Amino acid sequence: MRPESGARPLNIRVFFPDNKGMNLLLPIIAVVLVLAVIVVVVLTVTGRSKGGGGSVPAKRERNRDAIVRDANKRLSQNPRDYAALSALGNIYYREGQWEEAYKAYEILINAPPASEGVDPFEVNLRCGIAADKLGKLDEAYKGLFIARSKRQDSFEANYHLGALEFERKNYEKAIACLQIARRQDGEHVPTLRTLGHAFFKMKKYKEAMAFIRKAIDLAPDDKESLYTLGECYHEAEQTDQALKIFTHLRPDPVMGASACLLSGTINTNLRQYDKAIEDFEIGLRHKNITPEVWVDIKYRLARLYLETGEIGKALTNLRDIKLEHTNYKDVAALIGKYQELNANKNLQIYMIGSSADFIALCRKIVVSYFPKARVKITNISVNKNEWADILAEVDTAKMSDVVMFRFIRSQGSIGEIIVRDFHSHLKEVKAGKGICITVGAFSDEARRYTEARLIDLIEKERLTPMLNLLDVSAASAKKK
Repeated sequence: MRPESGARPLNIRVFFPDNKGMNLLLPIIAVVLVLAVIVVVVLTVTGRSKGGGGSVPAKRERNRDAIVRDANKRLSQNPRDYAALSALGNIYYREGQWEEAYKAYEILINAPPASEGVDPFEVNLRCGIAADKLGKLDEAYKGLFIARSKRQDSFEANYHLGALEFERKNYEKAIACLQIARRQDGEHVPTLRTLGHAFFKMKKYKEAMAFIRKAIDLAPDDKESLYTLGECYHEAEQTDQALKIFTHLRPDPVMGASACLLSGTINTNLRQYDKAIEDFEIGLRHKNITPEVWVDIKYRLARLYLETGEIGKALTNLRDIKLEHTNYKDVAALIGKYQELNANKNLQIYMIGSSADFIALCRKIVVSYFPKARVKITNISVNKNEWADILAEVDTAKMSDVVMFRFIRSQGSIGEIIVRDFHSHLKEVKAGKGICITVGAFSDEARRYTEARLIDLIEKERLTPMLNLLDVSAASAKKK
């Protein structure tokens, strides 16, 4: 091509490197070409991910819909088209549509062995799993049992059948299946978890601990298994570990109330009453507490308040129980008994007060027993927390004698043996008269034994008025 008129022609020179220069350029060219290929590949992949992100799922969805349409069409022509049923069952099973999957596999179970696309093991396994998901436990058991009989080393068959045996309370059979599944997958949490709970149900706490601990390591949020681990420690008398777990679980909205019940029970047994009361009170504040746990906590808390002398609080809890459960344990009897104690401070001291308060009260009774008498107490002896013997010299206008008093704290029937023991003690100290007092009642044998002896028997009916006349309180008794 010629240049236009007046234009200056281009002066182009081509440079051809020699062999030495070419050798230097070849590595550079190679690197550039590699980089160019990488850039093209990256751009292609990026473009597909951005521009065609839904293409693969959409294609799969189209394939899935096409399979379903084709299978339904074939089934409309032949309801026993096992290949079509198998295709539908496979899709529904993978999607978790258990009702539809179960319908398909329920028919496939009866397919002839050589039917196209039908694997008897897989059909029974999936039919059993789908039935289990739907709560059809008998059908589930049948399918899983047959599947396991065909492949005894199948992880899925062993796990699902083992879990179902656990639900049916066949714990030995459950363990047999689950142990096989565990050997094939030692970190399958549901297998480890169910194994641990099965051993716990069989009271094999050492084995249960091993599996439950491993399951918790793999799934730390499993509070139910943590609670069961605490129960294992409790049953194995590893109290500290159990208490740590139950205390940790106290705030949990699901397991908290039950954890408070066991934590409080352990602290009660350890005589840590303040901690036990705290446990029970936290448990009662839970909104999701079951009626069974509620009444158990209420009852234990009431007994604990009685133990610590807080009768008013105990009665409040006992009355709450009676409103919901009229005949629960001895609640009615406890209310009848402690209502009177709550109204009569002296009777309360006599029955459940401290040893010092009880002795102070008994001294007051001795001093006031003989009106206008001069009484000198010479000896006091206590037999554990069952009774107290007080020896006194009594001088009145009509008599002067040594009198022995025995104050019995038991509310039950007092038999002849205790009265005989009292009479022997009278002889030892050379007392001229004995007065035996109980907040309960004396048996007929005890009464007959004292008929010809200088022993007066005083039961609750006579004791209560005596207590009512005493101008004494727990505070003044302690000062004495």
